[in-house]
Order: sequence, then C-alpha cells, then structure tokens
Amino acid sequence: MDYTILVGGAAGQGIDTFAHLLEKTLKRCGYYVFTYRDYMSMVRGGHNFIQIRFSDKEIFTHSEKVDLVFALNEETIEIHSSRLKPKGILICDEGIGKGEKIVHIPIKRILKEIKNPRVYNTIGLGAIIKYFGLPLNIPEGLIKSQFQEKIAPANISALRAGYEAMEKGYKLELLEDDNIIINGNEALALGALGAGCKFYCGYPMTPSTSILSYLSKKSEEMGIMVEQIEDEVAALNMALGASYGGVRSMTGSSGGGIALMIESLSLAGIVELPIVLVNAQRSGPATGMATRTEQSDLRFMIHAGHGEFPRMVIALRNPEDAFYQTTRAFNIADKYRIPVILLTDLYLADYTQTIKPFDFSKIKIDRYISKKEELIDEEYKPYKLTKDGISPRIIPGKIPGQVVLVDSHEHDEFGHITEDPIIRTKMVDKRMEKFQGLREEVEEPWLIGDERPENLIVCWGSTYGAVQETVDRLRGEEVSIGALVFGDIWPFPKERLLDLGKTASRIIDIEQNATGQLDSLIREETSYESSHKILKYDGRPFSGYELYKRIKGEVLK
Repeated sequence: MDYTILVGGAAGQGIDTFAHLLEKTLKRCGYYVFTYRDYMSMVRGGHNFIQIRFSDKEIFTHSEKVDLVFALNEETIEIHSSRLKPKGILICDEGIGKGEKIVHIPIKRILKEIKNPRVYNTIGLGAIIKYFGLPLNIPEGLIKSQFQEKIAPANISALRAGYEAMEKGYKLELLEDDNIIINGNEALALGALGAGCKFYCGYPMTPSTSILSYLSKKSEEMGIMVEQIEDEVAALNMALGASYGGVRSMTGSSGGGIALMIESLSLAGIVELPIVLVNAQRSGPATGMATRTEQSDLRFMIHAGHGEFPRMVIALRNPEDAFYQTTRAFNIADKYRIPVILLTDLYLADYTQTIKPFDFSKIKIDRYISKKEELIDEEYKPYKLTKDGISPRIIPGKIPGQVVLVDSHEHDEFGHITEDPIIRTKMVDKRMEKFQGLREEVEEPWLIGDERPENLIVCWGSTYGAVQETVDRLRGEEVSIGALVFGDIWPFPKERLLDLGKTASRIIDIEQNATGQLDSLIREETSYESSHKILKYDGRPFSGYELYKRIKGEVLK
C-alpha cells in the first residue's frame, strides 16, 4: 500500500496544523510517512499545499499522483484535480466544486451546528480518517494533548462530525509504531544538542529560521544559550566569540545572510577558531524565491572567503544523516580548529519523515582541549607550528598565566602581528597542512543500487530520496543502475567514484542547479565528467517519479 493525501488552500487557512495532526495520526497507526510542503512567501492568500504520503514500506520522497485531495477553496480543485489517480477522490465543502470524483461534505452546515468557524479543517480530518478506515481515538488523543483545553472540545466535535459525514473507502490495518517523525532542521538542531552545542545565534531567514526557533524552545531544558541578533554580520562574529571562550557554537542562515557572514568566515580561518556554520540553501540569487529550494551554493561554500584557509563542507542527505553529520561536524571543527559548513536546503529543512529513533550511544564528543600538563612551552603558543598544522588549544582563563591572543592580522606563533615574509609563509603552510588530515577524515559517498552499475548516477545532498526511489524502480525493470550520493563535499572524496567510473558506461549527474556544480567539481578532482546531466532549478524538488521519467526519456531512450 502507498497512498498520498493532499490538502490545499491559501496561506492563513490552517493547512499546516491539519497536516501535523494527520501525519501524527498516520505515524501512530504504524505507517511510514513522508510530508512535503509547498508554500508561497506570504502570510495571507496565494496557494499553498501539503502532501502526506504514507505506506507500510519505507518511503523516501513525495509522490506526483495523489489518492485524495482535501480542497479548502476552488483554486485547489483547479490546480490539483488532474493529479488524482484513477480511483482518487476530492473532498470539499458542498458549496464548491463539480465533477464525478468530488465528494461533498456539508462542512459549513456542520460549522453552524458546532458554532465555531475555526474548526473547518478538523471536519475534513475526520472525513479522511473515516475514508481510510482508521480509528478515531488516535486523532482525538492528539487534539486533547496538543490543543488548549478551551478549544479542544469543539475540535473533537468537528472531528466526529466529519467522520460521520463520510463513507468508508478502505479498511487499513494498524501496524506497530516504533519510529519518530521529524524534519531536517529539527534533526540538525538535535544533532547540535547531542554534540554539546551550548550557543546558537542567528537572524531569521527562511529556511534556516526553524533551527533558531527549535533550539530556542529547547534552550532552558537543554542548557543552550540561543540569541536572535541584529543581523547576519553579527551572528558569525558572536558565534566566534563564544567559540573563543571555549563553548561549542553554531550559527546559520541562507542566501544573502550567508553572504554577509563571509568576512567573518575568513576571520575564523586565520584565528583558527572552530565553528559550525549552516547554509540552508534556497533559490537565488539575491532574495530569489524565499520559499523555494535549490542546490546552487556548493561552489560558493567551497571557495567562500578572501584568502586561503582550510574548511570542511558537508551536504546533508536526509533527516537521519542531518543528525549524525551535525554531531560529527563539531568534532571535526574542534580537532582541526576550522569552520565546518553544513549544506542543507529548503526541501530537506521542511519535509517530515518517519525514521528510526536516533542512537545517542553512537555520539562521541571530542573537544581536543589541551590541559596544563600537556603544554610543553613555558609561554603558550596558540598558533604553534606543528607537523600536522594543528596547534594546541586552551580555553582563555583556564590556565593561570597563559594568554590566548587572537587577531585578524597575520601573526606569529604567539599571536603577535607580523609582516615578516618567512613567518607569513610558515603560517600559511601550517594552516593549509590541515587539508592532509581532513582528506583522511572524509567519508566516501553512499552507494545505492548495483555494486558495479553500467549506469552510474552522481548526486549530492537532499536529492538522495528521489534518487533512491528512482534506482529502486529502474532496478525492478532490470536496468543496471546505481548511485553515488555525496555527503562530504570538501575535501572531495573520490576513491569510490574513481573505481566505479572505470566500468560505468554512463555517468549521470543529477542536481538542483543550472550549472552542474558537482559535475564541475568531479571534472576538477578526477578524470571523469558526466555523459548526461539532469538538472532542475525551478524551485521545486525532484520527485522519484519525475526523475524516473527523465532518466527513461533522456538517458535510457
């Protein structure tokens, strides 16, 4: 079984609350759930919709075709009725919509009986629960636990009324519920908490804002200081100040906000302070499309900043990966005293998915802080020349008599400003030597599908889900296909690609940008280049079926 429910309406009509209740209900019924949100950059009006896909098997992405549409207005009927499957239906109030697939519910008449116009969507929820033959007690329990006491009774009445007004279409079995449901930004934030992050600051900018708001809600419980500051220029500087004081720190933004941080990113490079920076990509350039997704900042993050200094860039592939890679990022930042950049995007930030609970026993916190007895020199050298480029790090004020100097100018081993050409060369070489260690840290891309495929997909980040579904579908048609899904981006891991590229007859680059940025990086780092490019940059993510059709039509024709 595999069903998709779509609810559509204008901003301000409460579809997010509806979707939250429905996906939680389906999850508690034991199903795998994947919820995709499509919304415009406005508080009221426009057209927004949310798709909730659920199955008894693991699902990785959203579906193009839907089984049920709950339309809150005429526009939703006009836009989405063509997406219904042959046996699909469209539910709406009896005052709108015409057609053989439409099932009218007397929503407005029920509202008059309940005497509460704000429970419109809950009536629709009850109808959907009935249609799929699901128990009413689960959404009732959710309403009681998540709604205020004064509004819960009206919503329960609305839920029951919608249930009674609908005919049953299916009788689905209840399964065991042993998963969690979470989106990418929440998983990233939990990874930061698991890694011992104690300071986060930022300025609200879609789609990074939910990291700030989630951590703010958890701040007292988890003992983390969270600051909304005046702008992005201040954000990275403030986070670096916390890092200087010995606190694991993180900041994040998107688009123009990340651009404003770049001078401070170079500061992190020369003062060698560990920091984790999140770039939640959206459609650019400039303001672009604030609530649309894209993968156009890969090159930007590899090269951002003036001067040369080491950094690591990691692209997050799904919520589970976001959690574990974030914890890893803090350890790498502390070990090498560098910025580690996490690349996510609006799609991954916002979609919710059922996954196995996180295993906190896998998390290891390594701070790489030197103790007094470990310091060899009488006077502490924060930029001591070492074979691997990593200087010992201490926390200011923790060791009596030792001073930790930081300055944006070039400096000697003690941190004193210098323009000496010999010292300058040694300091640049020292910093760049860290790349050798980082190359040992990088993880090879995930390989999905055939172990030795004739058709080799290369992709990165959040395209993982659509690629996974596409590979599974094509392998079912006996196509020899596999995919390398890159997480670590810089330094670039190439051993697995070099090996599989020897026998692949086609290399297919799949990205959500206009220039094929991963493909250009592959050409720089290896002798390979893609034979086919499947690029998408309209602000909407790939679905599995869309990608399947494009590979069939453009590559396997």
